[in-house]
Amino acid sequence: MSKKPLQGMIVLDFSQFLSGPYAGLRLADLGARVIKIEKNDSGDICRSLYISNLELDGDSTLFHSINRNKESFSANLKNEDDYHAVAELVKKADVVIQNYRPGVIEKLGFSYEEVKKLNPNIIYGSISGYGSDGPLIEKPGQDLLVQSFTGIPWSITSDRKKPTPYGLAIADMITGAHLAEGILASLVRGTITGKGAKVEVSLLESTLDLMQEIFRNVLQDYKKNYVLAPAPKGIYETKDGFIALEAESVPKLGKIMNCPKLMTFEERTSWVDFKDQIKQILQGHFVQKSSNDLINILEREGISCAEVFNWKQLIEHEGFQILEMVQNVYRSNGTKLTTLRCPIRIDGERFLSSIGSPKVGEHNESIRREFNF
Repeated sequence: MSKKPLQGMIVLDFSQFLSGPYAGLRLADLGARVIKIEKNDSGDICRSLYISNLELDGDSTLFHSINRNKESFSANLKNEDDYHAVAELVKKADVVIQNYRPGVIEKLGFSYEEVKKLNPNIIYGSISGYGSDGPLIEKPGQDLLVQSFTGIPWSITSDRKKPTPYGLAIADMITGAHLAEGILASLVRGTITGKGAKVEVSLLESTLDLMQEIFRNVLQDYKKNYVLAPAPKGIYETKDGFIALEAESVPKLGKIMNCPKLMTFEERTSWVDFKDQIKQILQGHFVQKSSNDLINILEREGISCAEVFNWKQLIEHEGFQILEMVQNVYRSNGTKLTTLRCPIRIDGERFLSSIGSPKVGEHNESIRREFNF
């Protein structure tokens, strides 16, 4: 494997939960050395954040997957000796990441202003829930709450009486991705100007950015209820499962399915106005055929569609397997986790690492010895 693009870079990751650690994970995947700065004993709260009942070697599998390929330096930042040890690491670092609640990192002595005194060229990445000012800054920056504030749950369901949130932590993950983007852009600028930077992102702003598709309409007239998926776009039950149908001509579908009722909806505006009626008619036809038969019929006529897979179908499918997205990572004690690799390829090369997540403070001794403090 050739040298990774960020090899030689040192990232100090003060962050917890998902958003900050996800940014650190992506930098680590691309070759950066990421050192987690964790609390003594307890470490990152994500170690005990369970989205299922799965635990591995004392930590949640979520922590393992989002913190693989990193080192851990544990410290009590209120202790003078520990503070100075971390300060020495800051002097050697290229990037610092933090996502503490507003005011906390300042109390710990590692605000951007303090870090910049220690290392003028630092790229300082900061994540907040709702930005650095305004009436929401004290509210908890949690994925579900941010999703709810932006109105996303209303876009998931056709039932206007029952909002439904995404089943994935989309606010956390997209915010981490945006922070990595900002850090990489600042590093490029730094090679030209020699200057450091403060990169700020928030869960709210990143989630709003994710909603470009609907906001193009909302910003023209926010008092209307806009339909994200006019008929026939949607998921339909079949005789033996479900299929997904992309945006298509309703009359064309009527002809393919031999359904005269659908052929009467000639105007595109009717696909929005009579969305529920059209979908109900289609559903009556689709439920009589198997998913495979429907896909064969529809694809033959150039209709974009797909079977809705379960996890078993996905993992066993050749289209998934050929990507080689799965890798095994190992803790220093041999504990193994099967997880996903970095999704980025450069010059055709996939970026892999077999290094698993660290134990709390696992690298204290080696880091102290290396940096002489």
